Amino acid sequence: MLSQLMAYLQYELGAQRDAAGHVLSDTSLSAQLQSSERLWMLLEGTHVLTLMLFAGTILFVDLRLLGVVLPRTPVSKVTSTVLPYTVGGFVVMILTGLALFFANPFEYYHNVVFRVKIGFLLAAAINIFLFHYRVQSNLASWDNAQRTPRGARIAAGVSLGLWIAVIVAGRYVAYDWFSCDNAQGLVAAVSECKEHNATLAALQPELAQ
Repeated sequence: MLSQLMAYLQYELGAQRDAAGHVLSDTSLSAQLQSSERLWMLLEGTHVLTLMLFAGTILFVDLRLLGVVLPRTPVSKVTSTVLPYTVGGFVVMILTGLALFFANPFEYYHNVVFRVKIGFLLAAAINIFLFHYRVQSNLASWDNAQRTPRGARIAAGVSLGLWIAVIVAGRYVAYDWFSCDNAQGLVAAVSECKEHNATLAALQPELAQ
């Protein structure tokens, strides 16, 4: 179901048809976005820059929680200072990330590295949720402490590891090393390459040759 939706987005949405009624896949909205050099470069560059802004502010907060930087500065002051940059970077990063995904949704969906990246993102989001609603609930009692509570340090360490993993996985999504054209064994199974090939085969008669 999702595979078919992603294939529709990539090959058919907004596409023109020839005289025989076949879909001209290179005219789809996804194809146009991917072939638009200036827009693509703008989206990719903005995505990377806002990722750096978002990850940099998260890193700063995590290092404070670990007591590595500004140990005498209240945690609340550090978080309130960088929070606007974190939120702004996150919003733009997500929007540009969705646009980049839209340029090649079918192949990204069936890419094991992309799926791993999404898994790390979800884990990072859960870690943030747990930190705010469990660890940070009594922030007033340890706000000025140079050595933060064990739970805060664990959350910060997990956060660092997960966001590094997200960035590394995101970098490797750009390569076709793990695409269904090359994947085998467990990688092919996790990527659902059988469904990928079946969806593409079913769509093939509709596409202009």
